[in-house]
Amino acid sequence: MKIAVYGQNYAKESTQKAFEILLDVLLERKVGVYIEEDFLKLQNEAIQTSSAISKFKELDNTFDLLISIGGDGTILRAITFVRDLGIPIVGINTGRLGFLATIQTDEIEASLSEIFKGDYKISERSLLSVSTSPTNSDITDTNFALNEIALSRKNTTSMITVKTHLNDEYLTSYWADGLILSTPTGSTGYSLSCGGPVIAPDANNFVLTPIAPHNLSARPLIIPDNTTVTFRVDGREDQFLMSLDSRIVTLPNTTTVTVKKADFVIKMVERLDETFLDTLRKKLLWGEDRRN
Repeated sequence: MKIAVYGQNYAKESTQKAFEILLDVLLERKVGVYIEEDFLKLQNEAIQTSSAISKFKELDNTFDLLISIGGDGTILRAITFVRDLGIPIVGINTGRLGFLATIQTDEIEASLSEIFKGDYKISERSLLSVSTSPTNSDITDTNFALNEIALSRKNTTSMITVKTHLNDEYLTSYWADGLILSTPTGSTGYSLSCGGPVIAPDANNFVLTPIAPHNLSARPLIIPDNTTVTFRVDGREDQFLMSLDSRIVTLPNTTTVTVKKADFVIKMVERLDETFLDTLRKKLLWGEDRRN
């Protein structure tokens, strides 16, 4: 078995602790361990020079699994390595909420034991694919997002206008700080904090969520995920920001942004006793009442 390990390229005590536990488990199993090269540079000399460990800069379809150590943001960066290769991702949570990274540090050994036995399930997560006219070279290589695409103002306190079409039919012009197009996976992230709905991961929908809209009738809108969405931005500044998960590019207002469902999915590994509803209750404290 060939396993890739990815972590953020900065030191964090909780991440380092989880990595050391994980490494012991993997080496005991005598699997092929490949650590992302920047993350490997943070490790001590014994780990860096170990003959049992290799490094990777890019992935290919010979890998069986990628293990991400961090929070959900780490997984969002990890998918830029996985791309359309179909490599299942295991998320070890050393961050905060962790809707994607759900395995806690004290569960690493038990969880990996289940995974090696094949006792797990796969949750397939849809992505957004972005194109721009004219073409922007900053997103031609990684033009996809697992959580959301967000358009927002740049270098101004003034709102922007986002003219929006669905399948070439005019929807509306949002007058706001910005606009989010979110997948079901991203519905518990930025979109939720802006008043968007929570969407089950296996729903075939996306959601449009305005960011602080000034036209008060503007509300989040759930749309089928086979919809092609087109945006044009206007404002007092000549440029605006577009984020693809955690990656940000600056675009001129003359740009047309087209977003549709990507033609591949990301495969998240889940424990058999893990469900989305259980995660909601635990992470968002649904139904919690200190009076009871």
